[in-house]
Amino acid sequence: MVPVLLSLPLLLGSAVPQGTQVGPYSLTFLYTGLSRPSKGFPKFQATAFLNDQAFFHYDSESRKAEPLGPWSQLEEMEDWEKESRLQQAREEIFLETLTDAMNYYQASKGSHTFQAMFGCELHSNRSSGAFWRYAYDGHDFIEFNKEIPAWVALDPAALNTKKKWEAEPAYVQRAKAYLEEECPGMLRRYLNHSRTHLDQQDPPSVTVTSHMVPGRNRTLKCLAYDFYPGGIGLHWTRAGEVQKSELERYVLPSGKGTYQAWVVVGVSPQDRAPYSCHVEHRSLAQPLTVLLDQRQKARAGGKVQTPRHQ
Repeated sequence: MVPVLLSLPLLLGSAVPQGTQVGPYSLTFLYTGLSRPSKGFPKFQATAFLNDQAFFHYDSESRKAEPLGPWSQLEEMEDWEKESRLQQAREEIFLETLTDAMNYYQASKGSHTFQAMFGCELHSNRSSGAFWRYAYDGHDFIEFNKEIPAWVALDPAALNTKKKWEAEPAYVQRAKAYLEEECPGMLRRYLNHSRTHLDQQDPPSVTVTSHMVPGRNRTLKCLAYDFYPGGIGLHWTRAGEVQKSELERYVLPSGKGTYQAWVVVGVSPQDRAPYSCHVEHRSLAQPLTVLLDQRQKARAGGKVQTPRHQ
């Protein structure tokens, strides 16, 4: 058998007119299969994302594809009964591949996981990226290279899967067409109903703090929070020169549909040079600069809190 993703037609609606998109926008599917499901963790589940926002979910217990968040109010966006049937067919083949991998390794009766992520991206209404890959127990398993085109085995067990999926050459071309044509077409159709949600822009609020531990360097932290989308530029400067952070810059969900990020540097107690945190975000008309030891007003729409010293 071959992946149902390749054998079921996907009906495309009208495309977004040329010139109305900027982007980038992405459509991503995340699948997870478990050999030993437990309460709260179904045997199979699928979630679809527009950019970073989940817009529908399916699992093996409900057997229904159901819209999420603001998309639950858009009845005309998708035929959810048809989508449910599609996901049911994909579930069968997906779990079959998990079983194949387990049989190859003569896996123990413990819990084993199979995951897939595939999708595409549009920028200025043009396809600018696509991907399709699988993982078994957290390790790369197989991926599709649309340039060859072929399935590329990343694990010994995946050689059997590659042989099965490439038994009929037409299915390789079908995978290529899915990534290059069908997925971008679906994304354009979804954007007819989703641009308002995806184009949301919330400027960051910013705080800078200084923390001193006796006998050690002073730690400067710049925190940006309550911003959307998640892409942000954040760094410290010393007398105008960019400083390398002691920790990798983290961007994490805040739990309320926005993001937070921070950057940290260590400073000698004797250092009296001026330090500033610089913030760049698409919601800001221009970068925001926050001086460490001086109250500043936001210059570009962001919110700045008074620095605290500890």
